[in-house]
Amino acid sequence: MKLAYWMYAGPAHIGTLRVASSFKNVHAIMHAPLGDDYFNVMRSMLSRERNFTPVTASVVDRNVLARGSQEKVVENITRKDAEEHPDLIVLTPTCTSSILQEDLHNFVERAQIETKGDVMLADVNHYRYNELQAADRTLQQIVQFYIEKARKKGELPAGKTAKPSVNIIGISTLGFHNQHDCTELKRLMADLGIEVNTVIPEGASVNELKKMPQAWFNLVPYRELGLTTARYLEEQFGTPYVDITPMGVVETARCIRKIQQVVNAQGVDVNYEDFINEQTLYVSQAAWFSRSIDCQNLTGKKAVVFGDNTHAAAMTKILSREMGIHVVWAGTYCKYDADWFREQVSEYCDEVLITDDHGEIGDAIARVEPSAIFGTQMERHVGKRLNIPCGVIAAPIHVQNFPIGYKPFLGYEGTNQVTDLIYNSFTLGMEDHLLEIFGGHDTKEVITKGISAESDLNWTKDGLAELNKIPGFVRGKVKRNTEKFARDRGIKDINSEVLYAAKEAVGA
Repeated sequence: MKLAYWMYAGPAHIGTLRVASSFKNVHAIMHAPLGDDYFNVMRSMLSRERNFTPVTASVVDRNVLARGSQEKVVENITRKDAEEHPDLIVLTPTCTSSILQEDLHNFVERAQIETKGDVMLADVNHYRYNELQAADRTLQQIVQFYIEKARKKGELPAGKTAKPSVNIIGISTLGFHNQHDCTELKRLMADLGIEVNTVIPEGASVNELKKMPQAWFNLVPYRELGLTTARYLEEQFGTPYVDITPMGVVETARCIRKIQQVVNAQGVDVNYEDFINEQTLYVSQAAWFSRSIDCQNLTGKKAVVFGDNTHAAAMTKILSREMGIHVVWAGTYCKYDADWFREQVSEYCDEVLITDDHGEIGDAIARVEPSAIFGTQMERHVGKRLNIPCGVIAAPIHVQNFPIGYKPFLGYEGTNQVTDLIYNSFTLGMEDHLLEIFGGHDTKEVITKGISAESDLNWTKDGLAELNKIPGFVRGKVKRNTEKFARDRGIKDINSEVLYAAKEAVGA
């Protein structure tokens, strides 16, 4: 067992709670010890939610351990049904309920006798699945629950909508820029003459789910959430789905052409080429900017990319294919979907990393010394320590990456936002050097702790004094080269003489 203080994807119950709390008038009961209900605080703070998070913890305490928890869980379900009048209550298992080997299916059946609303169990194995996998499975289970319910009652609408329509699947609370992306996708669909049938789960009512089969196709913008639901709908109703993330000029055009193909296959002749050209030339500034003199200054600069599959793959393609930036390595923490990621990015980077070990990623960044990092909040922390700028492109993220202003990453407006992020993430020209000259640079003592916890080197007072005389824009590189020189030679204390020797060794 490995103790980690940073996790890229949370435990399974966080994914289930994200989906349940995204729906309108759905309440979640989490069967867990006191303290596991931090999701409520996290969602309220990060998403800046105005309303209370609809999640209740059915606390496992010493009384539960002594007497059993069935009565307590059933009581909590029926109480919330009477108080909140939700359309659906989702019982969320946790690692604790799995350890106790509790029959949660039986709890749900007991509660359903007394409740007016629906009750269902999120059937997710908390030892096998992480937050993203659990969210994907929970969404599919809720959709299937209500489609089967409508089918049994004979309330399932027949046929498709009169005009081309789409279900947008995967917009959820705590998703990276999800709200802004959703607005941009709705605008894009309107421009293409496609009606939005439903958007799930964020803001949707479970009573709307029965009309999902009426859509002409499903759009799944994020690979992590929605694919299982789209495949279920394709299997049950033959509804095709588009899973190309419209992020960047090239991929947005490819997504639109795929939508064109899907719509044409159903008997309506559409041609979106003029729309693509218009948007690429006049709405998106990315194509023009990538050929401008400003962006040419970035050509060949080294960058690394890390995040979830969707955003890391898309950003790798944008950097390499659209902006001419050298991606030294690209990585993802979605180990369960590693083959897809490798297939997507292999031709656009030198190396592919598949890991959820933040220490390994930190060391990989320090090893290649890129000009910029594009990653999660953890890679931003690493960049701070190494004095390397970082653009945050994927969850997990801090509150500052839940912007109040409009910042989509998808669609043609998204191309402008992504281009700005990329350009502003690089240190431009002599910026740091000028700050140093005019006294604006931070001249406090440099951080001597390396990224790897294995560092056992000590900088002496005179060594630090000499290091601080080096201009800030190259100081970090000199420090790392000196530490490598010392480590190779078994030197524990780095003084000014060791620093000079290291500089001579590399010809500096």
